[in-house]
Amino acid sequence: MPKIDINKVAEILKKNQVAPALLRQIVEEMNLAAQPETGEDAPPPVKKQFVLLVSDPEGRLPKADFVGWALQLPENESPATALERVHRAAYDFNLSKKGRLLPVKTIGEAIENVPAKHFKETDVWVKTKTPVLIVRTDNQLPADEDEVKASRRR
Repeated sequence: MPKIDINKVAEILKKNQVAPALLRQIVEEMNLAAQPETGEDAPPPVKKQFVLLVSDPEGRLPKADFVGWALQLPENESPATALERVHRAAYDFNLSKKGRLLPVKTIGEAIENVPAKHFKETDVWVKTKTPVLIVRTDNQLPADEDEVKASRRR
């Protein structure tokens, strides 16, 4: 919805010969409505990040940290097609005018630089353009409070 200056509204009303008393009342009401509500200052929003939590009860993933990206696919599609969809979007981008000038060569470059239009055409939505840290878990909750405290110290 377009916003219009209160003074401009007053000029339009004056031009259309609205009674001065009514004009003054309307302008006062608009000024009151336009003022920001004076309430308590809201605390600044907490900055958030995406983290991918991967279940690894058999310990098959490496112990070192690694990164990944969060993607979204249609519910009825197999997650195994995600990589193929990213490849297809990157290939389509590289065929475009901008892609011919600055082609992407890696998955990371594709996710960061390929416009959402190319991903949407392949039914994949990138939720994190920058890689996020992936955290391993053994998928077990600690049995007692002492184990919880010990895990916090690590």
